[in-house]
Amino acid sequence: AVVSTQSTGQTEKAFQKQPGVFLNKKKLVGAKVSKTGKDVRWTKNVGLGIKTPREAIEGTYIDKKCPFTGDVAIRGRLLRGTINNMKMKRTLTIRRDYLHYIKKYNRFEKRHKNISAHVSPAFIDLNKGDTVLVGQCRPLSKTVRFNVLKVIATSAADKKKFSKF
Repeated sequence: AVVSTQSTGQTEKAFQKQPGVFLNKKKLVGAKVSKTGKDVRWTKNVGLGIKTPREAIEGTYIDKKCPFTGDVAIRGRLLRGTINNMKMKRTLTIRRDYLHYIKKYNRFEKRHKNISAHVSPAFIDLNKGDTVLVGQCRPLSKTVRFNVLKVIATSAADKKKFSKF
């Protein structure tokens, strides 16, 4: 776990804070305090060769479902998909295309699955059509079981075409 600075960026009605971070101005043992004497911020490395985004380290957001600053462990599968929908708050839908073999006709058919994934405020500039890496975590809501970990490729075009070819 790494500790860095944060200012009070409250956007919700209820006071948001990171659990385990003492917000008084006292000196914490082993904690880095900024030159301006601001509060401390807790971040972690999710592992699996994925770097913590700079916005997660230097940002001021509070998100308990963020894999870098919240209480969510990434375990299980890592999946890659294209952003399909970004109309929900801090949640997006990715589309995963695949081919299914039909033995009778000795051919493949195109299929797809949509997966809901939580997107941390650390990823500021995501757009429809971007390719992202998501990691499996505990259930965050009724349909969300994945968390965005990395933006792999950005795309200017927003197409609903089969992306295997």
